[in-house]
Amino acid sequence: MTRAAGRGVGASDEALLEAGRRVLAIEAAAVEALQGRIDAEFVQACRLIAGAEGRVVVSGLGKSGHVARKIASTLTSTGTAAVYLHPVEALHGDLGIVGRSDVAVFVSKSGNVSELGGILDHLGRMSVPIVAILGTPGGELARHATVVLDASVAEEACPMDLAPTASTTAALALGDALAMVVLHLKGFREADFAALHPGGALGRKLSVRVADVMVSQAYPWLGEDATMKDTIAPLAHMRGTVAVVDARRRLVGILTAGDLTRLMERETDFLSIPVADVMTREPKSATPEELGSAAASRMEAHGIMALPVVGEDGRIVGLVHLHDLMRSGAL
Repeated sequence: MTRAAGRGVGASDEALLEAGRRVLAIEAAAVEALQGRIDAEFVQACRLIAGAEGRVVVSGLGKSGHVARKIASTLTSTGTAAVYLHPVEALHGDLGIVGRSDVAVFVSKSGNVSELGGILDHLGRMSVPIVAILGTPGGELARHATVVLDASVAEEACPMDLAPTASTTAALALGDALAMVVLHLKGFREADFAALHPGGALGRKLSVRVADVMVSQAYPWLGEDATMKDTIAPLAHMRGTVAVVDARRRLVGILTAGDLTRLMERETDFLSIPVADVMTREPKSATPEELGSAAASRMEAHGIMALPVVGEDGRIVGLVHLHDLMRSGAL
């Protein structure tokens, strides 16, 4: 038996579950408390970061350093050039990455200047504004900061109050809040996100448009005067979904294989029934330029296998199938 296993002897399953729940409750409370603390300082921090002509240099030591790395990564992936600067390595040549047009973000639980060595002096000489995310807002570091964000917590989730837990969660959440508001300020869009994530499933999901996968040539459609007899071949050709259009080819309805099947179960002489009596009026539709993932989500939410695609003038320009969107990587 290992030493760790021996220490756990006698702990019931329920006691372990309660210990886990306690951690989550403490950390959730730490994040919730932040909502009442973000104020004009938070807004100023967001505007400083969004308006940086250079890069955002994020720094922290220990567990705060890991949080700082994540903040820098999130900023970079959402359109704000950011870099993590280790406070010790900075004093051995890495300070060269800091420019006068940059903005610095420091993450620290204690708020002690000693944690960040000589970085503060260097930034002060270059007049680089500092956003400080602090677990101790009244510490030394706060006096050097342009903006101070209060990330203090009532208690750590660690039963000995030693390991940074709730405090790192709070700092990370505050960093995410900064990044998402900066994203909003800069008008960062899904297309911009896709451009920065060209590889993998995420890039495909954000780059596939409806126009890329829709059937736009030789797709059948029906006029309002069609009968159910006229629907059989088009339904088979288009995998169970056919659009109904008016004289100007504007979308007025949709007919599916399910509609035909249900009609056959009710009516013996179903072939002569007008399509207009059976079709779904004002159907869900897609536009050519919208994200394939958005169209697919709409299909899944409403139990639809295909959507007619309409242009700005309301005329049908194609049909998009859920299976085609899945094959394209839009999901």
